[in-house]
Amino acid sequence: MIDQLPSAAHVVALRVSGTITGDDIDRATGMVESALDREARIGLYADMMDFTDMTAEAFVKDLRYGLSKLGEWGRFHRAAVMTDKEWLRAIVRLESHLIPHVEIRVFGKNEREAALAWASGLPAPAPAAPVLSPVGADDPGES
Repeated sequence: MIDQLPSAAHVVALRVSGTITGDDIDRATGMVESALDREARIGLYADMMDFTDMTAEAFVKDLRYGLSKLGEWGRFHRAAVMTDKEWLRAIVRLESHLIPHVEIRVFGKNEREAALAWASGLPAPAPAAPVLSPVGADDPGES
């Protein structure tokens, strides 16, 4: 099962428990798409402490959705995954090296607030480009 948790508008926060089904993936991707419709960049938070398994249908849907977002990975700033399962921590660490433009970090069971705060962080906007004017244009005394 996947439940949405309260979070900032630019963060999709989910609690994942039990066995994930294809319908769960459909709901979760709908939540992500809704956030992407509202926000230029989003953060993700997944509490996977009670996650046990996923159906084959869920795996295929999740993979398909991830691949469909290849050109938009830059819109996903950070992903925080909270788990105490070593096998899941290893998968998340591998993904952090394979997925460009997305910071992915694993948090332990007592780090919920820190994980959500970290996922909520967005990069500072790029500074505006300086306005250039011709030499002497600012000095009316020069001719």
